[in-house]
Amino acid sequence: MKKVIFMGTPDFAVPVLERVIAEGYHVDLVVTQPDRPKGRKRILTPPPVKVAAEAHQIPVFQPEKIKDNYQEIQDRQPDLIITAAFGQLLPKGLLEIPVLGCINVHASLLPKLRGGAPIHYAILEGHKQTGITIMYMAEKLDAGDIISQQAIDIADQDDVGSLHDKLAVVGADLLAETLPVIFAGEANRVAQDDAEATFAPNIKREQEKINWHRSQQQVYNQIRGLHPWPVSFTTWQGNVLKVYRAERSEHTADQAPGTVLTVNEEGIEVAVGDQQAIVLKEIQPAGKKKMAAADFYRGIGSNMRVGEILGNE
Repeated sequence: MKKVIFMGTPDFAVPVLERVIAEGYHVDLVVTQPDRPKGRKRILTPPPVKVAAEAHQIPVFQPEKIKDNYQEIQDRQPDLIITAAFGQLLPKGLLEIPVLGCINVHASLLPKLRGGAPIHYAILEGHKQTGITIMYMAEKLDAGDIISQQAIDIADQDDVGSLHDKLAVVGADLLAETLPVIFAGEANRVAQDDAEATFAPNIKREQEKINWHRSQQQVYNQIRGLHPWPVSFTTWQGNVLKVYRAERSEHTADQAPGTVLTVNEEGIEVAVGDQQAIVLKEIQPAGKKKMAAADFYRGIGSNMRVGEILGNE
């Protein structure tokens, strides 16, 4: 039986691993990132892929830096390495180990959105479609030859969470269709056009702050393109105000961008840069739990005044 090593870390990779196992392939080892402290109490927490692997009694290897420590993989001499959101670049020496190569399940239609946050950028940039690419891995980030692709539409209501879940399923299905071709030695290899490449680097803190001067659609995309993680924010009376969900308002607004237009149980209506408005529906004031706008209005929201400008600090 052919020997597979699976490399992945977050929730996205779990359905992919589960599908490889369900299809009857022998997963000899799972490689994932080390356990990390999580939450306010900084409790050491295993990655989701480790939890899944241990449930199937598959050995787990957690190197801090894969480029410095892959002897465990070398010793097992896998026929194929499958990666899905592993989180580190694989060194040349590791890429050369498996006879059938190393393949990656990537959450975009390459060469578009190479990098670590393709789901976020697909929404942030207002794309109408994204998808899954299964590719042979190369030393250069997400630049290897394409084996197969599957496109899906991005719904107007999709956020990172919903699109992530859809793509994880598509990725698992496409991999199941593609693996027999790879093992048969019949996989297509289509070189990527580097001139068409775009990039999706990890989200930085400054990208999380809402720029009210942008258009209604851009602000809407920013809020849903950062939900449920890492979450967009603005400032109110000198404190951070996280914004989880919003809707586009049908009202026009000639006030300065960031101006609070209405505050009620329906939400907080805020002017944006194209004389339109956004209605904040789910927020988290500093020091408080996440709450619906109606709960905010009935509580500390009584201190928010029409005419205030958010994000000035």
